[in-house]
Amino acid sequence: MRPYIYFLLLFLGYGVSLATCSFFPTNEVWALTTFKEAIYEDPHLVLSNWNALDADPCNWFGITCNPERQHVTKINITGSSLKGFLAPEIGQITNLLELTLHDNNLIGTIPKELGFLKSLKVLDLGMNQLTGPIPPELGNLSGVTKLNLQSNRLTGSLPAELGNLENLQELILDRNKLQGTVPAASNSAFSAKMHGMYASRSNLTGLCRSSRLKVVDVSYNYLVGSIPKCLTNLPNASFQGNCLRDKDVKQRPSTQCAFPSKSHQVPKSKHRPTEDVPKHQKESKPTWLLALEIATGITVGSLFLVALRTAFHRCNSKPAIIIPWKKSASEKEQLAVYVDSELLKDVTKYSRQELEVACEDFSNIIGSSLDSLVYKGTMKGGPEIAVISLSIKEEHWTGYLELYFQREVADLARLNHDSVGKLLGYCREISPFTRMLVFEYASNGTLHEHLHYGEGSQLSWTRRMRIILGIARGLKYLHAELEPPFTISELNSSAVYLTEDFSPKLVDFESWKTIIARSEKNSGSIGSNGAMCLLPSSVENRHLDIQGNIHAFGILLLEIISGRPPFCKDRGSLIDWAKDYLELPEVMSHIVDPELKHFTYDDLKLICEIISLCIHPDTSRRPSMQEISLMLESSIDTSVSIELKSSSLAWAELALSS
Repeated sequence: MRPYIYFLLLFLGYGVSLATCSFFPTNEVWALTTFKEAIYEDPHLVLSNWNALDADPCNWFGITCNPERQHVTKINITGSSLKGFLAPEIGQITNLLELTLHDNNLIGTIPKELGFLKSLKVLDLGMNQLTGPIPPELGNLSGVTKLNLQSNRLTGSLPAELGNLENLQELILDRNKLQGTVPAASNSAFSAKMHGMYASRSNLTGLCRSSRLKVVDVSYNYLVGSIPKCLTNLPNASFQGNCLRDKDVKQRPSTQCAFPSKSHQVPKSKHRPTEDVPKHQKESKPTWLLALEIATGITVGSLFLVALRTAFHRCNSKPAIIIPWKKSASEKEQLAVYVDSELLKDVTKYSRQELEVACEDFSNIIGSSLDSLVYKGTMKGGPEIAVISLSIKEEHWTGYLELYFQREVADLARLNHDSVGKLLGYCREISPFTRMLVFEYASNGTLHEHLHYGEGSQLSWTRRMRIILGIARGLKYLHAELEPPFTISELNSSAVYLTEDFSPKLVDFESWKTIIARSEKNSGSIGSNGAMCLLPSSVENRHLDIQGNIHAFGILLLEIISGRPPFCKDRGSLIDWAKDYLELPEVMSHIVDPELKHFTYDDLKLICEIISLCIHPDTSRRPSMQEISLMLESSIDTSVSIELKSSSLAWAELALSS
């Protein structure tokens, strides 16, 4: 029997050597392309060379492979402003040694599937916007030496499973919203009972088990209790800014420590320690058992030959690539994204029935596009509302889009300024599939309608100056007074709604085109050049582009004072038309809308100066909205007396001309 076993081992070894020809695991390529699919904003286009049809990702940006180019070993993309979700499929790249996505804008929760990365040495997800608890499954990363989750929005308690990280040297969790105690106490009762005075490190719980720890930073959270003694003598430890009982370390004021007591129940790890298998003494085997082993060996050998032939065929043909947007129903269930239930807890949720009643059975349509329908309605005993209903098919909706939808709703809900449209709430229902947004209604329509389709005479010079001042104040609030800042996706006259007294309201309706485009992309196809279909540039570059908003504000100013659209087939670009007039005082008045019978030359000169600054090709020379607002506020007078004076001059001019 022994020669048979030697022969079988030799045969298997020879087969493995043949099977190790150069091809890349398709599951790793698929995991990476799924990661890219979960990123919906890539302002620096760092993922532009991540091609799903490329069987070898080793040349992709931020990717490092092993010397044989058979496995991905590192993903390092820092400071790239990536906005999106951390795909759970990353957990399938089991040979990964480093996952560094520091200083981006990742949202959502940390996938528990990262606990499958048993080879991982470095996990750095610091300085993002991740929410939810720290998965206890991270305690399975026995080889990790550095764990950095700082400056996120993580909640819940510190999982005791982190104490399983026996090789951990750096634990950096500062500036989150973590609660509970530091799981680092020794289990003295158990030790005394089982081992008397000789307690070993295996009887310690939590972080006290991590004997190699050198750096622990849990500062600026909401941790309670006391600082464990086993962590006080570390070379580098920081516990300040918490709610700990420690007089030597500066803690939060007691008023800030009245944190919601709703504790997050962290599930205990389901993994049990491996038990030792008892060794049996050699026993003589009966003849029937030997015959069974031989038969089994022949069967295994035959199956291996089939597998070997398949592997050889794969080595000589182009590997199959799983297209990430073409998933079966079972795959969609497996790849579900964990929706953050806390994200919209402070935003009003309306039922579809409520909105149906308010909008007269959704018959009162006041606007439409390929992307959405807009209804006008009146809430019972409440305000007039504008309801935007996303035009999207349920089969195109994914977990990523759902979380993105919720994130955008939460982002809009935090806006609170007189010159910014107020989001009142949202509607999310399964049957019929519904995704709606509810805004306060601005009764005078859009600025675009008044400038190009209405009576331009309704917009006097003074009224236009008030609109400009209001828009500037709104942008100053969005750019400089919010943290993080907010930008309007497509700032133009259609994004400015007017109230009954013609006060402007900035509304970011265009951001929802991103959701529609993402859903269409996920059901998309492959182009003739073999590359994945890309989003239009206006969507792909939709990010916190403050300079882009300032440039758009300059064009909007020109549109307001001239009454001309930004682009016209007959006349071309508005900027190209106006550039000959902007800097020449003697012809500057030619820019003014002919509908206006009166304007203030000093105002016009200032507006033209600001337009030139905003559209300057060198972005470093463009002013901020704080500077622009100061220039406008200090020079333009929109008081009632000025308007009356302007009105009388206009009537005088009309009388003389007649």
